[in-house]
Amino acid sequence: MKKTEHLEIERKFLVEYPDTDILDVRRSASILQTYLSNGEGDSQRRVRRIIENGFITYKYTEKHFCSASVRVENERTISADEYAELLKQSKGVPVDKTRYAFDYMGQMFELDCYSFSDRFAILELELLREKQRILFPDNINVLREVTSDHAYSNAALADAGAFPDERKVEC
Repeated sequence: MKKTEHLEIERKFLVEYPDTDILDVRRSASILQTYLSNGEGDSQRRVRRIIENGFITYKYTEKHFCSASVRVENERTISADEYAELLKQSKGVPVDKTRYAFDYMGQMFELDCYSFSDRFAILELELLREKQRILFPDNINVLREVTSDHAYSNAALADAGAFPDERKVEC
């Protein structure tokens, strides 16, 4: 299967759950993301089942972290059988999310909406350089950047089943 490797510079933001109907969505996909027992050092392995336009694809990804926002990513398409075999190495709870990709002023944003929350979502943007200026859509309320906050990583969100902001004790 085809394998791709690239340097990924990505920033993540906690946002209020937006009305996705008002976004200029180019594509959407239902993603079930499962983390696997880790490789060596600062690396992470995962598999994904992606349903887009009625088609199912499976991906295997390894990420090697250089910093909070920079990583080397190796990804390849795998078969349903390989996916099922790799799931035997799973750790934690899978992440169930819908990803909406939309363009705003020449920037391709990805909005991840999780099955466990109707209050918050994660807005991601891959950048060409770390200090690149980001222009946010007016119709999305960005609460704060969470790129460096592990509590907002997909793996941590899956294990907790909620955003940290929703886990606070309410009286």
